[in-house]
Amino acid sequence: MSDVGLWTTVFVVLSFGLYIYIGFAARVRDTKGFYVAGQGVPAIANGAATAADWMSAASFISMAGLISTMGFDGSVYLLGWTGGYVLLALLLAPYLRKFNKYTVPDFVGDRYYSSTARVVAAIAAVFVSMTYVAGQMRGVGVVFSRFLGLDINLGVVVGMIIVAFFAVLGGMKGITWTQVAQYSVLILAFIIPAVAISLKLTGNPIPQLGLIFSDIVPKLNAIQIDLGFKEYTEPFRTRSMLDVICITFSLMAGTAGLPHVIVRFYTVPNVRAARYSAGYALLFISFLYLTAPALAIFARYNLINELNNKPLTEIRQLSWVQSWEATKLLAFDDKNGDGKVELTPDTKTSEITINNDIIVLATPEVAGLSPIIIGLVAAGGLAAALSTASGLLLVVSSSVAHDIYFRLINPKASESQQLLVGRGVIFLAVIVAGYFGINPPGFVAEVVAFA
Repeated sequence: MSDVGLWTTVFVVLSFGLYIYIGFAARVRDTKGFYVAGQGVPAIANGAATAADWMSAASFISMAGLISTMGFDGSVYLLGWTGGYVLLALLLAPYLRKFNKYTVPDFVGDRYYSSTARVVAAIAAVFVSMTYVAGQMRGVGVVFSRFLGLDINLGVVVGMIIVAFFAVLGGMKGITWTQVAQYSVLILAFIIPAVAISLKLTGNPIPQLGLIFSDIVPKLNAIQIDLGFKEYTEPFRTRSMLDVICITFSLMAGTAGLPHVIVRFYTVPNVRAARYSAGYALLFISFLYLTAPALAIFARYNLINELNNKPLTEIRQLSWVQSWEATKLLAFDDKNGDGKVELTPDTKTSEITINNDIIVLATPEVAGLSPIIIGLVAAGGLAAALSTASGLLLVVSSSVAHDIYFRLINPKASESQQLLVGRGVIFLAVIVAGYFGINPPGFVAEVVAFA
């Protein structure tokens, strides 16, 4: 086993062991604990859990990759997803908590005095959640495939088993405290490599300052022009301004309505705590989202310098290239037969194909960072995917077991019957999510944007 594989295994085993222990220690036996963690989660802990729930594999693995590929125009995801959270925190979360219900369909059904509205809301929550969770499972498979040498499909299955364990046992209570741990892992795994790469490329350990007060952006723009691309920082080069505005607003509205994020505000004791937890979550989220543009630029710069116009035989001797080529997420095709590979704006002539989902995960290796940091990044990617997947599965469970089964089909169901149905639904949802993780409808951020 390589040093990277060894450290990845160490971090994955330690972090997974922690998640399983927390899920077991926080196991619940009543529906209030299962659905809303007994409404006793402190605001700062709920803020960290919300941040982990919201910062999925798309945020950790795929978003910086999109920005790295698209440049300025990739900021629609950055602006739309963070703007949507601000909408949720200011205009929705406190008022939903004030209504004192367990789930979003609960609120909709009672607010509009309609069982039909409740069913529509429950079906919408299930559809959104299953779409979203497919991206998370795929992210898990990508990480396992590259760093532990597992088949990508087997990696999805392992992720399914882990998520099912702490979601079924602990419900929202177990998920909440697991997500607090997962936030700690994912934010360290994102910030530490960014700091190390910034120091290496710009001499400044703070990525944002390194970006602003160094010449890396002008150098990247010059390289882009030499390769036939437009300047990296030129706005509206792949989308019109109107398109950017419309996509940003649609992503904001969609993000504000994500059921697995909304449900987090039911877990705190009161409306005041809901407001505070929204503020904490925004603070915790900002640590990653304010770092992502810098990491995207560093990644683009390093990848072009490492790969473009280099002999193919020389490139294929690089250990990180060999590892990622094996996953089929990185590919080379010497179309003109000159023995070198070139990156061009036209996909028909470009001889390098890089999947957006690998850019963040591969960047520490490309930059020549320590195997310890590379292993930490892998654990962070898994934490991001698993934290969101668990929250989504609970939404599916509560929508079916609480809003449809208990509210409409069997109002006399006991606590144990409701828990049995809820846990059974999680098992079924995990299987469906695994199927779409193995047969993804698109790359991670694309699936999440659709949700």
